[in-house]
Amino acid sequence: MREVRLGEHERLDDLMKSGRHIIQNTQEFCFSLDAVLLAHFLSLKSRQKVLELGTGTGVIPLLIADEVARVDAVELNPVMAELASRNVWLNELEEKIFVREGDYRAIRELYKPESFDVVLANPPYRPVGEGQANKLSGVARARHEFTATLQDVVAAARYGLRFGGHFGMVHLPERLGEIIVALHEKQMEVKRLQMVQPKAGKAPNMMLIEAVVGASPGGLKVLPPLIVHQDDGSYTDEILQIYGIKPSP
Repeated sequence: MREVRLGEHERLDDLMKSGRHIIQNTQEFCFSLDAVLLAHFLSLKSRQKVLELGTGTGVIPLLIADEVARVDAVELNPVMAELASRNVWLNELEEKIFVREGDYRAIRELYKPESFDVVLANPPYRPVGEGQANKLSGVARARHEFTATLQDVVAAARYGLRFGGHFGMVHLPERLGEIIVALHEKQMEVKRLQMVQPKAGKAPNMMLIEAVVGASPGGLKVLPPLIVHQDDGSYTDEILQIYGIKPSP
């Protein structure tokens, strides 16, 4: 890891992965558990080329870089795109991760069609309700569909993926019906699904989806739910393993 000077509102976090660290700006959207879960959800292969739509700080590319041949990452926010590029430099991964500032709604201007084996997305989760825009700012806006809708994300993923390619996404359980329809309309079918529960016995508040381009409908594999916290608020063994932390005996 290279030495880095942190700017105002910036902090350096340990990714607990291959000695990597990440710079985050506390005034912008910082990554959370959903990005980490998505990075570990798909079974990646060493020859694969991956595209991430909306990379933010670049956390997902940093977490998967060892497993694939190349990661391209696009980010609309210029502040975040610059931060993601700095994080690539910080971890000496310039030959593996390629960050591009741009709008994936105009993906045709950024990449050639069907040139990726895997596309990943941790998109804005919630539609923007009427009159809601003026009430939200900063981090809250990052979780609402101001700049890209569900249909935009799915369309960009399909454009980037080769036939037989895999699309991984983390989203809200209440939007599962919309997501399945949107994917189907773009020749993608959901093949793996895992609900994420904050605690055992609680309703899921996230879900992980893997869809395949050109797959036949049906054959959906629903995995056991992933429980995040134990009753005392600590992480479960499954979450600790994902973070690379050895559970206590």
